Amino acid sequence: MDLFLSIGLDAVSYVLTLLLVTLGLVIIYGMMNVINMAHGELFLLGAYTVVALQAVGAPFWVGFVAAPLVVGICGLLIEQIVIRHVYGRSIDTILATWGLSIAIKQVIIILFGPAAISIANPVPGSVSIAGVDYPAYRLVIMAVAALLAVATYLVVYRTSIGLQIRAVISNRGMAGSLGVNTRLMDRATFAVGAALAGIAGAVMAPIMSVDPQMGVGFLIPAFLAVLVGGLNSLLGAVVGASTIGGATSILSSVMAQASAQIGVFLLAILIIRLFPQGLWKETR
Repeated sequence: MDLFLSIGLDAVSYVLTLLLVTLGLVIIYGMMNVINMAHGELFLLGAYTVVALQAVGAPFWVGFVAAPLVVGICGLLIEQIVIRHVYGRSIDTILATWGLSIAIKQVIIILFGPAAISIANPVPGSVSIAGVDYPAYRLVIMAVAALLAVATYLVVYRTSIGLQIRAVISNRGMAGSLGVNTRLMDRATFAVGAALAGIAGAVMAPIMSVDPQMGVGFLIPAFLAVLVGGLNSLLGAVVGASTIGGATSILSSVMAQASAQIGVFLLAILIIRLFPQGLWKETR
C-alpha cells in the first residue's frame, strides 16, 4: 500500500507540473495557431532565472517569483520579433521556433556553460501522509501547479477577458469585427503561455538537473498531452496531461525508463488513432 501511495503522489506531482507546460502550449496554439517548438526553452529560461538570481545571492523564492515575469517579457519579445511575422504559416512557425530554441540553448551555454547546475531544496524534509514520508517540496510543487491551473481556468472561463480569448479561438474574424483587439490578445496570450512555462521551470529546478537540455524532457510529453487531450481546449490539456503524466509515472515505476517511454508513445499513438480529435472535445 505504501508503494502505491508513493507512486500515486509522484504521478500527481508530475501531472500537475506537466499541466503547466501543456496549458501554455494549448493557449498559444488555440489562440494563434502557432506550434511553438521553443516552448521547452521557455521552461529552461525559468529554471536559469533562478540560477542567475541565486548566483548574485538572492534566495530561491525571489527567483521563483521573478521567473514568470522574466520569461513572460521574453515571450513578448519573441512574439514581437519572430512570431508575428509567420502567422498563418504553420511550417514557418515550426522552423522559426525550432531555430529559436537552438539559439536560446546556445545563449544559455555561453552564459552558464554546458554543465549541469544543482539548486538546493528550498523546503527540505518530508511530510508523513498515511504513513508514507513524502518530500515536502514535492507537495509545494503540487500546490503551486494546482493553484495556477485553477487560476488559468477561472480567468479563461469566468472573466470578460477569458470570454474574449475564447471568442478569438472560436472565430478570430468575427471577434475582431465585434471590437476585440486580436493583436493585443495575441501578444498577451503568448506572454502568459511563456510565463506558465517559466514558472514550471522555476518550480522544478530544485528537483532536476538544470542544464541546457532540460526543456526537451517536458516539451515532448507536453505535445503528446495536447494531442491526446485535444487541441484548443484547457480541459483537454488537463485530460491529456493526466493521461500522459500518469502513464509515464506508473510505467517508470515498474520498468526501465526507455521501456516506459516506448509504452507512453504507444499509448499516445493508440489514443490518437482511436480519437483523432483528442479525448476531450471542447463545446462552445
